[in-house]
Amino acid sequence: MLAIYKKEMHSYFTTVTGYIFLAVALVISSFVFSITTILADEPTSDTSSYFSIILFLMIIFLPILTMRSFSDERRTKTDQLILTSPNSIFSIVIGKFLGAFTMFIIYLALSCLNFIILFLPTFTPDGASGPNVAMLIGNLIALILVGMCFIAIGIFISTLTENMFASAVLTVGALFGLLVINGIGNLLNADSLYAVRYIIDWLSIFSRFDAFVYGYFDISALIYYISVTGIFLFLSERVFQARRLS
Repeated sequence: MLAIYKKEMHSYFTTVTGYIFLAVALVISSFVFSITTILADEPTSDTSSYFSIILFLMIIFLPILTMRSFSDERRTKTDQLILTSPNSIFSIVIGKFLGAFTMFIIYLALSCLNFIILFLPTFTPDGASGPNVAMLIGNLIALILVGMCFIAIGIFISTLTENMFASAVLTVGALFGLLVINGIGNLLNADSLYAVRYIIDWLSIFSRFDAFVYGYFDISALIYYISVTGIFLFLSERVFQARRLS
């Protein structure tokens, strides 16, 4: 697993993939942060709008990381080397997941530099207290958990095709579909549809992070996100294992 992880991290910085991801994500994040806080009609240290937009943009950002995970291996036929390596298929999947997840964490860490200005004495539009630190941390945890699921879904889709651009498009489509389903659930207000809305809310990736957004730690949501991630990594292992046996 460690060898695969190192290989993934090396490939991100020896090809344009890692640089494109970091550059695009950081530039757009900084722009969104500026227009929602310091350049807003009324400058504010409230970052809720910023995190809401970033959560949506992750649907586009993260497929850049996962699109080549297995698709490129199949295209270049290096998957045969992986299939015959002494590493287990699951350790290979985990290694690739950790590589993409590490890049995502690097992006989040660098994007946190935007928040420095909110703590400066010269920027206190909401009072001397500055931004709500608990909410900042909660939103970051929410992004990490949702991003973890998105990456696992992207890796799974990457096992299904040898075209990395098709993998990226399919991943964006799948994640956007999850967002649409969550939106439909929010529109089901009739009492007769309560059961349907409850099921959608229970299954939805987008309805579980509310507690984190308000600065509270939700252990059930944590278990849910870890479970969803585990399921899609397991499915990825099954798909690749089937290819080994075929």
